[in-house]
Amino acid sequence: MTPAFPTPTISPSSDSLLLLVVRALQDIKGKNIEILSVSHLTALFDTIVLVSADSTRQTRALARHLSDEMHQSGHDIIGMEGLNSGEWILVDLGTVVVHIMQPATRLYYDLASLWMTPGGLQKIQDVSRLPAL
Repeated sequence: MTPAFPTPTISPSSDSLLLLVVRALQDIKGKNIEILSVSHLTALFDTIVLVSADSTRQTRALARHLSDEMHQSGHDIIGMEGLNSGEWILVDLGTVVVHIMQPATRLYYDLASLWMTPGGLQKIQDVSRLPAL
């Protein structure tokens, strides 16, 4: 018998933050943006955003632009790791954690698979279906 997992949801406050995050990543041409709702799997955060960048210069530019946009909109950055190497930068926004990765690193670590439940990944939200600001 497969255990039942609750249906994941994104709270309205997380949804507006998520929209700001996605728009900031799109501004700097982030690629293959995926949104994973993981609130049913952990109490640490609600959502993971995965985004690819073509170079260390672009990963750093995405992280810095995201940080600037969050500060301008009044959101706190809890932490940022990986700016020195630029292959994988993690930006912790509390309820949303953003992973900015170069394609080879993203493929190797395959974070979407790590967050799978026995019944499969509960939800990957399509960026094109997010409401407009």
